[in-house]
Amino acid sequence: IMSGNCGAVINISEKKENNSIIQNDAIIKKLFSEELGLVFEYATESQDEIIKVLNSYKVSHTVLGNTLKEKQLVIKSSGKIVSEISTDLLLEWWESTSDELEKHQMNPVYAASQKKTHIRNGPEYNLTFIPGPAEPEIISRALKPKVAVIREEGSNGDREMTSAFFTSGFETWDVTMTDLLKGNISLDNFRGVVFVGGFSYADVLDSAKGWAGIIKFNTHLAKMFEDFYKRNDTFSLGVCNGCQLISLLGWVPWYGIDESKQPRFISNPSGRFESRWVTVKILKSPAIMFDGMEGSVLGIWVAHREGYLHCPDKEIFKRMHNQSLTPLVYVDDESNPTEVYPFNPNSSPGGITALCSPDGRHLAMMPHPERAFLLWQWPWMPQSWKKSLKASPWLKMFQNARKWCEEG
Repeated sequence: IMSGNCGAVINISEKKENNSIIQNDAIIKKLFSEELGLVFEYATESQDEIIKVLNSYKVSHTVLGNTLKEKQLVIKSSGKIVSEISTDLLLEWWESTSDELEKHQMNPVYAASQKKTHIRNGPEYNLTFIPGPAEPEIISRALKPKVAVIREEGSNGDREMTSAFFTSGFETWDVTMTDLLKGNISLDNFRGVVFVGGFSYADVLDSAKGWAGIIKFNTHLAKMFEDFYKRNDTFSLGVCNGCQLISLLGWVPWYGIDESKQPRFISNPSGRFESRWVTVKILKSPAIMFDGMEGSVLGIWVAHREGYLHCPDKEIFKRMHNQSLTPLVYVDDESNPTEVYPFNPNSSPGGITALCSPDGRHLAMMPHPERAFLLWQWPWMPQSWKKSLKASPWLKMFQNARKWCEEG
């Protein structure tokens, strides 16, 4: 009931004792018994069928009670209330030990901020489009746009990324940096390149710096990537470690910014690796991969230690905002852009968690859409979505890239 943000009425049948104190004590012992058991919730109309199945396998069972919309736990014995407590208070007790430990494991200011969000209403997701799977004939075509899913030592998001693009109608290629360095393959025949998430070179030189150095300080690779970037028929996507890489290469928000002024992603002020399911809002922008998704509020995974957007030059930050080059922001439960932790896991200014180029072809984002492009990858979504959606909303990103390639 704590994770469900609701309440429950629990009915316990106990043999009467000499006094209520012993009776209540027996109830508590039963509730906190460490005997093997399972508690599960079901729809009322399914009760007879469930009991029939349990009886057929001779599984002992008891109907404990029912859940409530009100955040209150009520325990009854023989029809009388023996305990009544708010779910919020239960949650506070449950989290208290963890809250104390967190003060010693992370920035204590952020631990306090996280504690304040234990009691909340939950996110308000919103869809401004109807997601759907790619048509079978699109996936089975002989001629499809080619995308290079590029990985480096320590990358770990390549399989999900390959699957997302393949499911959207691309011919996906697994390309390593070694392949490019040895000249075994070039980017000439690709319409898209994708830099995946992970921890290239174990982040020893800070996130993506080793990866960026290999590209920038190798004459052959530097020219290959620059030529690809400047072609009008190409797009790029950088996610997590790939987002950090694209920013270090200077591909976003626009090409040619002095290195000392280049926006980049640095260590989270929380002082820890952040792996969470967060809520983001897609803003109006030129990003081709977010076409038709503006205004949607969606859940998505993040997993990074260096996701704070550092913009050394205030004028560049202002220009990014004025040109709508910040297409994705973290939001709170009211769907407002936020810097409050943990709604914003890295406190990036304005909630910004993605940058794109002025022509929309190049996109860098810290969250992982490839880890939520299938419905079963979502840990939570509104019940109405579970019943109605035929595909994950994040799949549209990859479908948009294919559509852009076909139209271009």
